[in-house]
Amino acid sequence: MKQVLQHVRSRTLEVADVPEPYGKSGGVVVRNAVSLISAGTERMMIDFAMQSMLGKARKRPDLVRQVLNKVRNDGLKPTVDAVLSRLDQPLPLGYSCAGVVEHVGRGAGEFAEGDRVACAGAGYASHAHKVFVPKNLTVAIPDSVSFEDASYVTLGAIAMHGVRTAGVRLGEAVAVIGLGLLGQITVQILKASGCRVIGIDLDPTKVDLARTMGADAAVVRSDGVIDAVEGFTGGVGVDAVVVTAAADTNDPTELAGEICRDRGIVSMVGAVRMDVPRRIYYEKELQLRLSRSYGPGRYDPEYEEKGHDYPVGYVRWTERRNMEEFLRLVSTGQVTPSRLTTHRFEIEEAERAYEIVTGVDQEPFLGILLMYGDPAELEPVRRIELRPRSAAAGKVRLGFIGAGNFARTVLLPRFKASADAELVGVSTATGMNAKATGEKYDFSYCTTDTEQLLADESIDAVVIATRHGSHAKFTADALRAGKAVFVEKPLAIDEDGLRQVTDAQEASGGLLTVGFNRRFSPLTESMKAFFPVDQPLAIQYRINAGPIPSDVWVHDPKDGGGRIIGEVCHFIDFITYLTDDELEEVFARGLGGPTAGLRDTVTITLRYRNGSIASINYFSTGDPSIPKEAVEVYGGNGIAILDDFRRLTLTRGGKRRRRRHFSVQKGFDQEIAAFLKAVRTGGKPPIPFISILSTTRATFAIEESLSTGRPVKVGVYSSV
Repeated sequence: MKQVLQHVRSRTLEVADVPEPYGKSGGVVVRNAVSLISAGTERMMIDFAMQSMLGKARKRPDLVRQVLNKVRNDGLKPTVDAVLSRLDQPLPLGYSCAGVVEHVGRGAGEFAEGDRVACAGAGYASHAHKVFVPKNLTVAIPDSVSFEDASYVTLGAIAMHGVRTAGVRLGEAVAVIGLGLLGQITVQILKASGCRVIGIDLDPTKVDLARTMGADAAVVRSDGVIDAVEGFTGGVGVDAVVVTAAADTNDPTELAGEICRDRGIVSMVGAVRMDVPRRIYYEKELQLRLSRSYGPGRYDPEYEEKGHDYPVGYVRWTERRNMEEFLRLVSTGQVTPSRLTTHRFEIEEAERAYEIVTGVDQEPFLGILLMYGDPAELEPVRRIELRPRSAAAGKVRLGFIGAGNFARTVLLPRFKASADAELVGVSTATGMNAKATGEKYDFSYCTTDTEQLLADESIDAVVIATRHGSHAKFTADALRAGKAVFVEKPLAIDEDGLRQVTDAQEASGGLLTVGFNRRFSPLTESMKAFFPVDQPLAIQYRINAGPIPSDVWVHDPKDGGGRIIGEVCHFIDFITYLTDDELEEVFARGLGGPTAGLRDTVTITLRYRNGSIASINYFSTGDPSIPKEAVEVYGGNGIAILDDFRRLTLTRGGKRRRRRHFSVQKGFDQEIAAFLKAVRTGGKPPIPFISILSTTRATFAIEESLSTGRPVKVGVYSSV
């Protein structure tokens, strides 16, 4: 299928062939009929992508600070690799479309195949033949509304929420500053609300259009706006201003204050500078309200991604209900998007459409629609061939499931560089990511259908780098398909998932490795060799983990499992490898006690069968400029101090030995080499399965200890 992509690094726009989306739970796959180009928002995205690296840095100084911190902590090369990987990911353009439901996922039963729907959301309602959209970003189209009019649904909901934010009432006078698509729709919604409306814009053509769209008055910015508003309101000033302009200027903010009445309201919808002139806003005691996109639920993953609605008694107008109300107004003829449409292009001609949007072509425009032709002519394609397969023998042929930032910056470059590996197929949730990853890392094909990849008999081993909650299922499926498996940590986020993997591994006898890379670091090997094998160790491991916002998927019980299960497993495996013994008991206390919210600032005590003890201090409340990890090991009259996997100091009998590295050495290269060797030679897995089980069960025990305040024994399942 075709999809419109903006490439950040190369600064090019492409109508690309990508695999179509795979149906998932909680949403629907929609075959698009029409999508709307939102000129203001999409032009800003393209303008940012077209800027030089220096220009991007000036626009986002916050990201520059993050990059500098990463250089300080991880070194220059890993930072450069991470930045370039981000830049190599294309941006999907579009966020408003309409079409027909082709597949209904579990949990989205209010829809049926063949339903006419309108969809919203960046990254979902894209310019593409087919899109997957969560159910709370999808609404039914009334019978009397065309696909073309319905494709305006996102802008309609944004305008709707902007009007609601202004708090206007019947009979009030309202000014709309900026009469582009959003402004023209806002004019009509205000009229439907019983308001008197005056429109303001720099462009006389748009001012004239606003009058035909129902504005009671409209004026060009240069033609005495203050006098016009005074005449319109009898010298009082407007009750509210809705700013829908998009420009890097402070003029709309200043003008809004000047034309508002005493104690009026300014609703800021568009993207303009907001250097609020204190005198004007203070003397009138104005309220400046920011309208966040298209209503309550926006940017809330619980609402948008998981489909949890807000009770109507508490939140009357969510983003979905705003979308529905906009389409109702269209169905009654109170809002007429069709009068705003100036251009229609087939999806294959999208580059021509964006030449108009970006000003390469100076042709006047307003609403530009992309059309998707006859759906019967579209063959379903979930796999795209990228290159012929290599005929080289002796290599491990790999399939990848998932290609997020970690996979692209850490795993894929190393597997690609290995002389023992050939990258055959990559499967990701979106066709865009699958195609971009497949091309960059020279895969033979890309797909959105994991089942196709697992059924590929030419693939020897599968690397799983998806979100944590899917690790267990994909691992079990891959083992049952006869593949060796390298799965990023954690192996599973709950007992059911762990049992699923254990059963599959015992039944298949397949080779399984979890990405516990730290045990493979050369510095770890030096530490282990430094201590006698028959004496217990005392270990202290401090992790300056840094905060992760509470709404990020890592904390989600189903997607991420939390940071204990998702990351502390690394440090348990590292300590277990050093002690070379069986973990028996854990005890944990968190900051704030058992009732605390996020469990990401904890102290954990580990006790091993041979008498070794260890403490893990995992803290999210520190300064990120300080290196992340520090380890001290005591035993056999010696001390080993490991500083962020860069510097190791070994001390015994007053003599010190030091090892230093320019960059962090966390063992990724050695881990991957060990896995490929085991697959290629049929040798033992790099990490014993019983150890992987013990580490995983330990994370569950830590969660239990945090809840109960008591020590918890650690057991493992039987294994082959």
